[in-house]
Amino acid sequence: MSELSELYQEVILDHNKNPRNFREIENPDKQADGNNPLCGDQLKVYVTLDGDTVSDVSFTGSGCAISKASASMMTQVLKGKSRLEAEVLFDEFHRMVTGKLDPETEDTHLGKLRIFAGVLEFPARVKCASLSWHTVNAALNGEGEVSTE
Repeated sequence: MSELSELYQEVILDHNKNPRNFREIENPDKQADGNNPLCGDQLKVYVTLDGDTVSDVSFTGSGCAISKASASMMTQVLKGKSRLEAEVLFDEFHRMVTGKLDPETEDTHLGKLRIFAGVLEFPARVKCASLSWHTVNAALNGEGEVSTE
């Protein structure tokens, strides 16, 4: 197993066992439900805004290890970001996991999220990794629900 594959597995397992920001926010400014019927992932994302800045973001729900780890890392990265920065991260993350952006050769804002580039090796898991991102994007855009069907 390559060093990157081992790191990928360690990060996924850590965030799955100990998800960060796994809680409901009381009275969030925005929220949305996400559903991945292929894998059975279901989550709800909660967002609190301070003006144009994400001051708090969390999630609840159930899903596979990749889905939960992605949501966990997403919440860590989005705190303190502006809506525009969140949109850029959503776009870059989605392009990366769908093979349209190579974080090794292109400049990105992804940082630690680059670990999910390994999802490309498992095409059926792309929707698992991107569900939380589609859901937070829907929440920020005032849409209440998203599905990765």
